[in-house]
Amino acid sequence: MANTLTNLTPDLYEALDTVSRELVGMIPAVTLDANAERAAKGQTIRSAVAPSSAAADITPAQKAPDTGDQIITNKTLSIAKSRGVAIRYNGEEQRGLNTGPGYNSILQNQFAQAMRTLTNEVEADLTALYAQASNAYGTPGTTPFGTAGDFSDASFALKLLKDNGAPLTGNQLVVSSAAGASMLGLQSRTDVQGNDSMLRQGVMLSTAGMDIRESAQINAHTKGTGANYVTNGTFAVGATAIAIDGGTGTILAGDTITFAGDANKYVVSEALATGTVTIAAPGLKAALADGVAVTVGNGYAANMAFNRDAIVLVTRAPARPVEGDLAEDVMLMTDPRSGITFEVSMYKEYRQVHFEVALAWGVSAIKPEHMAVLLG
Repeated sequence: MANTLTNLTPDLYEALDTVSRELVGMIPAVTLDANAERAAKGQTIRSAVAPSSAAADITPAQKAPDTGDQIITNKTLSIAKSRGVAIRYNGEEQRGLNTGPGYNSILQNQFAQAMRTLTNEVEADLTALYAQASNAYGTPGTTPFGTAGDFSDASFALKLLKDNGAPLTGNQLVVSSAAGASMLGLQSRTDVQGNDSMLRQGVMLSTAGMDIRESAQINAHTKGTGANYVTNGTFAVGATAIAIDGGTGTILAGDTITFAGDANKYVVSEALATGTVTIAAPGLKAALADGVAVTVGNGYAANMAFNRDAIVLVTRAPARPVEGDLAEDVMLMTDPRSGITFEVSMYKEYRQVHFEVALAWGVSAIKPEHMAVLLG
């Protein structure tokens, strides 16, 4: 029996190439754990995490010091989604298309749309991690980069990462289309960029120590209704669970809060429940006394600053029975740009054919202290 998907390979890779050029900012910016192994929805994947290191005095001796052992920990990630996009044709539909633009041409576009759909879903899951960031910078409702020649929005977002111990390399900033438009329109100056590639090509560049990308999936956060809360007790630097009382309304995950006397803006990682609101590591940067006023910030566009190692994307091919299923042919296709592997299957049915493009994935913020929100 002829391998039908092999005959379609040029069309499939052309479709894949089209999708890989679309603007998705998060997928290429995070750590990708991708391979062609299969995984089921709900399956746990372990990702190794390097520990912090301690320095020691150098003391000359006959033998090398018996030091250097480290405990390599891991973070567990769950395959949260296993999704597929179906395409089906019967013989009459195929013959009808051949009288117009052609069946293979339309099918290529459908494969492109299927891969685009899955890619955008992955991108949306990654941008939703903004609520697990540690701190925030900027003014809610004000688009960043609104002053020509001023990159301080990026530099102050980077400062939050540096202050929380993020490495100096691998830092990323993914912004909304509105922030991207401001950057392209107001910051396209050769005296700032050092060259005119941004002005000519309209691409995001590395500046202020960050790789800046654009995503259409940046979230618009709507704040909770909380007001008039005060701290209930005293809290030391580094505390993440803050008891509050005296107020009314909700404080939601993703809300930004400030405390009177502390200029830092904290992102709420867990919504207010049983009188306690939770912020991400590294927690408070200033000690709090009892009765300190809590202010909930306004809604915002959640532009994301983070170190590449702070967020992990795991992708796998969806699970199949060991004995196989009704698929006549299956092909795994790895996108050379993103590293994501799509599975394309073909099922022959009664007088019709059914294609499926599928992907299983999960996302996790494994180092929230190396994540921040640039408010927009």
